[in-house]
Amino acid sequence: MTLNINLLAAAALMVLAGGLSAETVGPGGESATPSSTVIVSDDKVGMVQAAGYSAALLWHDQSDFVNAVTAGARDEFARLGIEVIAVTSAGFDAARQRSDIETAMAAGPNIILSLPLDPVTSAAAFKAAVEAGIALTFLSNLPQGYEHPDDYAAIVTDDLFAMGNQAANALAAAIGEQGKVGYIYHDAAYYVTNQRDNAFKTTIENDYPNIEIVAEQGIADPARAEEIANAMLLRNPDLDGIYVTWAGPAEGVLAALRANGNSTTRIVTLDLSEPIALDMVRGGNVVAIVADEAYELGRAMAASAVLDLLGEDVPPFVIAPAITVTRENVVEGWNQSLNIDPPASVVAAAN
Repeated sequence: MTLNINLLAAAALMVLAGGLSAETVGPGGESATPSSTVIVSDDKVGMVQAAGYSAALLWHDQSDFVNAVTAGARDEFARLGIEVIAVTSAGFDAARQRSDIETAMAAGPNIILSLPLDPVTSAAAFKAAVEAGIALTFLSNLPQGYEHPDDYAAIVTDDLFAMGNQAANALAAAIGEQGKVGYIYHDAAYYVTNQRDNAFKTTIENDYPNIEIVAEQGIADPARAEEIANAMLLRNPDLDGIYVTWAGPAEGVLAALRANGNSTTRIVTLDLSEPIALDMVRGGNVVAIVADEAYELGRAMAASAVLDLLGEDVPPFVIAPAITVTRENVVEGWNQSLNIDPPASVVAAAN
């Protein structure tokens, strides 16, 4: 998942304080429900179509990830005869998002799908929608003080534990399940990345007794990734592998390895990136990228909101699967995650 700002800092602290969980949990400790079980059944399609519902998709930003989420939601709404009356991008500006909500509300949607940018300001911004009985489904974040099911239909996000777990398994396989690895984690109270990072560490420590995490370093500013990697490599020149919290910092780590003439230390990271994927398909340091199924996130968001309108019980916390993208499946994996082909440069290099 493309990273989002201000993601439930309090919940992230709860995750950290509670230690290394072996499963993805919601912001209030909710158990996760697989997105595959959140379905508007065929026998309800006619009823939904007759209701003449409409929906607004009010996003935090614009990206390939958001486009894929939108495509999943649009396709589900099309199946159900629901008109999408607005799609907006707030450019990571909470004030602009509030304006987007107010504008959309004037059009009278029955459903709003959104990623609230800030838990505090979003609580006020979405208040009118709650009071109007609009079905709200949130992506990854939750306005402060909102309660399920009175205030919202569901939170939908990635299987965060699975992403970190798959990253650990991919790195372990690349280094023959033995050796020394570095661990570069997100040094912030950040709901999504904290769970993913902790899952990587948990899996290595629990499942791979012959792999030792010999170097750990937090990162708050992705621009410092190359500097952090250089320091890590100076102290540990024989690292077999490095885990990097997401693809942006991984680009800096890759630059450090190249500058040091290091072609043997393996990198695994999360979230798709053209530079990282190019290195991977060319047989470089990167061996795997773990991504979410963004299209499925959108479909599940749409379905959960419709089920809420139908008065059905909707689980509060829904997760979509993770996928490990490698040199061998980069085209299929990219399409499964983002519902598009990889960049032309990646396709050309893969062939």
